[in-house]
Amino acid sequence: MKIARNPHFWLILTLFGICCVSHYAEQIGIIDSTDPKLILGLNRQAIVRIFFLVPMIYTGIFFGIVGGITACSVALLAMLPRAIFFSPAPLDALLETTGVVTIGVIACLWLWTTGKQKAKTQVALDELQSAHKILQHWAQVAKGHERRLNLLNTISSMLLRGTLELEGILRKSTYMVSELMEVEVTLMFLIDEENRELRLAAHEGVSEQFAQFVDGTRIGEGVYGKVAKTGRPAIVEDTSHDFMQANSEFKKMQIRVQLVVPMILREEVHGVICVAMRRPRQFTDDDIELLSAVGTQIAAAVEGARLYERERLLVQHLTVAERNWRRLFENASEAIWMHDLIGDITNANKAAEKLTGYNIKELTRMKAKDVFSDESLVLAGQVRRKLFQREPVEQPYEQHLIKKDGTKAVLMLTTSLITDEGKPTGFQHMARDVSRERWMQENMRHYLQQITRAQEDERKRIARDLHDDTAQALFAITRQVDNFIRSGKNLPPKCHAFMKGLSEQIREVLQRVRRFSQDLRPSLLDDLGLMATLRWLIKQLQENSGIEADLKVTGNERRLLPHIELMLFRIVQEAFRNVEKHAQASKVEIKVVFSEGKIMVSINDNGKGFDLSGDLGDLPRVGRLGLAGMEERAHLIGGSLQISTELDKGTMVRLNAPV
Repeated sequence: MKIARNPHFWLILTLFGICCVSHYAEQIGIIDSTDPKLILGLNRQAIVRIFFLVPMIYTGIFFGIVGGITACSVALLAMLPRAIFFSPAPLDALLETTGVVTIGVIACLWLWTTGKQKAKTQVALDELQSAHKILQHWAQVAKGHERRLNLLNTISSMLLRGTLELEGILRKSTYMVSELMEVEVTLMFLIDEENRELRLAAHEGVSEQFAQFVDGTRIGEGVYGKVAKTGRPAIVEDTSHDFMQANSEFKKMQIRVQLVVPMILREEVHGVICVAMRRPRQFTDDDIELLSAVGTQIAAAVEGARLYERERLLVQHLTVAERNWRRLFENASEAIWMHDLIGDITNANKAAEKLTGYNIKELTRMKAKDVFSDESLVLAGQVRRKLFQREPVEQPYEQHLIKKDGTKAVLMLTTSLITDEGKPTGFQHMARDVSRERWMQENMRHYLQQITRAQEDERKRIARDLHDDTAQALFAITRQVDNFIRSGKNLPPKCHAFMKGLSEQIREVLQRVRRFSQDLRPSLLDDLGLMATLRWLIKQLQENSGIEADLKVTGNERRLLPHIELMLFRIVQEAFRNVEKHAQASKVEIKVVFSEGKIMVSINDNGKGFDLSGDLGDLPRVGRLGLAGMEERAHLIGGSLQISTELDKGTMVRLNAPV
């Protein structure tokens, strides 16, 4: 047992043994006399009983309250027989025994209470010392953090207050790192992403030859390149295994130990910082943490400097572009002006002055509506709405402007929405004055109308002459030849056959003259109108070429103005002529749609089609005069002509015209 190995246990047993032997000395024959011997008024038995307090208190001291109470119980059991059976004054003996045991119990309780209080006090002292140590530790940590924070704040404030020029930032940063880290050598590299190299941007404490040697280190090579590649700091104390650091330039610098950390910003390595000593030094984790934090600050400053440089160059380019735009704007041949969303004109160029008759100062005090007619403002509102809603706008579009002198100008206008950060702020207009072109076009259209009218009049006159004179004369000759044949019974057979053949030829010529007269100007057009003439034209196409033709009419069929009916007939006639001569079609479909204020005529065949490249305006240049004439006739009545064709898939001609 563990208690049996405790020497205090055996000492206590010895003391109990001595006390018991002394207490029963007369009974075991050690002492013969029973006469009391008083010591300070106490007899021997009382003194022996008091002596029992020694093992009781001793037990309480070393074995606690349980041991003390146990010892008191043992002492009581040891003293009771003597007091009861052998004492000449049992009552006194019992009182003494009880008193001694009570004192022993009280002493043990006092020792236990005192020990417990002392233990609590010791625990409190231990906890206090532990808390003190913890406070000292955290005070040291706080001082370390405060030092790092002060250093970082110093670097940040110096970088922020300094120049935004990159070289100045790097030079200043290298000096600050050398001072803050208390090192002899500082190297600062930036990554060249294009060449995958480390470029030595600044250095402190090394020669130019050494700087040239380490400049251009490949990423992944040597300690600098490995740190740049992995993004993990490195402490180099043994340079014998690094081929770069075994170079003679490194040996000349006598570098003993290096700390290399990456400059990381937003989880991206921007460069590497190396601090080194020529004498032994132990770089700690705090040094790594501090230099890494400094590297982050420098990387942020470098990135800011680069952004500033890019923005500076961008501002320069924008300034040049704005200057060029201003020069183009002011000297443009087309009028340009801008106005805000409420219509106030904000800027205009010289061409706008010339166009409107107002100078720029006058224009910038006006609203856009002041130079447009009411009809033009309606169109401008429609364009404005479409631009706001991102709908397509056919541009340039025609507008009419009122000049300062009250005259009107026809413009081809291009309008664009001006935005700032995606929000509309106004409109820009580019205008070209086409008044003279429109005047010339109107004159040309009038000229063409006159020519067309003259042609039609001439066609009508020739058709009438052919019908009234030539056809009548041919008919009379035919009758005379027939009469001659009937009266010439005595003619030789050859003469009879010749005259009969001549009669047939004359009849055939007469039919051709009549057909030619109808083609020149069918009388049906003047008498019965367009639709009757189209049905006659379809019948003629079927009889002459065998092409199947179908007419479909939609809407209320009605007569139109004579010149419109004539132009529509000529367009359909030319389309039929092309189908008959070139299309090699077997079927033609004609659709006529009458609607309110307009008419649509389409001719669709299933022929071989043709290659229609370019614009309709190029038709005369490529020899397609018939199609060009159709388009011109459509324009003469204010309509538009569309031609759709594809090889081996037929041709479709569609005319839309106001009526």
